[in-house]
Amino acid sequence: MKSKIIFFLVGLISWFSPKAQNGYEHQGEFGVTVGAAHYFGDLNTRAGLNRPKPAVGIFFRKQFGNYVGLRIAGRYAQVGYSDVYSKNDYQRTRNLSFNSNLFELAVQGDFNFFKYIPNDPDHSFTPYVTLGLGLFTYDPYAYYNGEKVFLRPLGTEGQTGGFEGRKEYNTMAVCIPFGVGIKYSINEKMNLSIEVCQRFTTTDYLDDVSTTFAPKNPYFPDGPNGPSLAYLMQDRSYEINPTNMLSSVPGRQRGWSKQRDQYVIAEIGISFNIGTYKCPTTD
Repeated sequence: MKSKIIFFLVGLISWFSPKAQNGYEHQGEFGVTVGAAHYFGDLNTRAGLNRPKPAVGIFFRKQFGNYVGLRIAGRYAQVGYSDVYSKNDYQRTRNLSFNSNLFELAVQGDFNFFKYIPNDPDHSFTPYVTLGLGLFTYDPYAYYNGEKVFLRPLGTEGQTGGFEGRKEYNTMAVCIPFGVGIKYSINEKMNLSIEVCQRFTTTDYLDDVSTTFAPKNPYFPDGPNGPSLAYLMQDRSYEINPTNMLSSVPGRQRGWSKQRDQYVIAEIGISFNIGTYKCPTTD
């Protein structure tokens, strides 16, 4: 029995190990990506794809055979949305908006459907799936009278005053990238890839919107010049109907806390192979 187990393990390792084809052994690659990012959450509840924003990245992939790779990638992306794009009357009255810069670092496993060998005409193309784990930072902001205003320090849902035990949210969260792509070998040195990857996150505050409106008093006291900036940014329905603000009803919904925010990145990548030449195998 022990000999059978050892034989099986040796065979499994051999199958996943890089094999030289025509003297070339593909060990990995590094590259860059450009594309577009889009957000889904409390302001984009119907998964609209009408406001993509730029995304760029760099990555290194270690190849374990012709089917499996482990990728480390860093990305920068912009996301944003506004209630003015919604077809829902309540959201249009709510009139909230946000933008944010995202910085992401992720580790992803890439699994090819076909054997992939650069510059081999019989194995120069493959679709693949990717799954990983990452960290990203975000810091939502909006504009008031043309001025950029970061929303987290304002405590727009009563966090700064501890309304219903709420605390300031962290600007770092975990993401789980899951997506599909295709990869093509341009030549022995270069590859072209196209990938669409959804990010499931652990935060519901990517857009600064999650739960219910906090009451004006005592959480948004007036300043010397009238209503505070926090009050003006937490409920902008006054710009639509100043006599009937949504937050005037205690406990009225501002967001939907049962579902975390998400974002997707679609990107095109160019990568450069790392490899060595060895004696051809008979495989």
